Amino acid sequence: MNAQTAILKKDITPAGGDYETVRRVIEKISLDYRDQPSLDDLAADVGETSGGLQKLFTRWAGLSPKAFLQAVTLDHARRLLDGGMPLLEAAYEVGMSGPGRLHDLFVTHEGMSPGEYKSRGEGLVIRYGFHISPFGVALVMVTDKGLAGLSFNDPGGERAAFADMSGRWPNATYVESLADTAPYAARIFDPARWRAEEPLRVVLIGTDFQLRVWEALLRIPMGRACTYSAIAAGIGKPSASRAVGAAVGANPISFVVPCHRALGKSGALTGYHWGLTRKRAILGWEAGQVVAHA
Repeated sequence: MNAQTAILKKDITPAGGDYETVRRVIEKISLDYRDQPSLDDLAADVGETSGGLQKLFTRWAGLSPKAFLQAVTLDHARRLLDGGMPLLEAAYEVGMSGPGRLHDLFVTHEGMSPGEYKSRGEGLVIRYGFHISPFGVALVMVTDKGLAGLSFNDPGGERAAFADMSGRWPNATYVESLADTAPYAARIFDPARWRAEEPLRVVLIGTDFQLRVWEALLRIPMGRACTYSAIAAGIGKPSASRAVGAAVGANPISFVVPCHRALGKSGALTGYHWGLTRKRAILGWEAGQVVAHA
């Protein structure tokens, strides 16, 4: 079946563990971070006890709500940037316990040929499935060559997520197969399985320019960030910041190809296809991983 006729077998996917409560806390932090809301304020806002929220949030993020609050401030975002140094060479300062290092996702990738991309997926079989993730419901899409798509949505948004992703390659054949996508979902969100000897296979389906931008994103280490202008300079197109921004926004493999690590010049988070709250959640979650492995 093609994208126009595909019918999802499940309209509703259960909410993922702690994320719904965490999402509400992140929204509160994002709106009120200048006021530095207390743990009691955050807990009252989501109907939790202070102790319960502290345990839940720390289990999810690897950071306390207070530490996460520090990790989503504008000042922290600025520290993630390269600060005018050569692309990807900026020192990272976590702002709490000093520099942190972590082996990032080890990804091996290849790009489809221009002809394959221009066919808009014709002859391509894409298997897909919805999975619970730390950031809500994840739609995972794979081909015989590897992971081709990863997006996020809230429960009830599965049809819209599928329409968005399948519309990128409308001539492909789509087959719902949790058996094929579950191994990818299990690896992507488990830092213990990010191993160099077992790289995650990714296939990039886009234009030549998009592929260059997405490959640049893959070189941004966890705990760092780049501006659109720095990425443009890094691929030899210093005047193409706007085009780089468009390519970042069109990235079909969220999280793994880390478009969330692209920030505005001032450290502003700017847009994110799957929502700014989710972008803050991912950056904060990554900060927790860096701290845990410092």
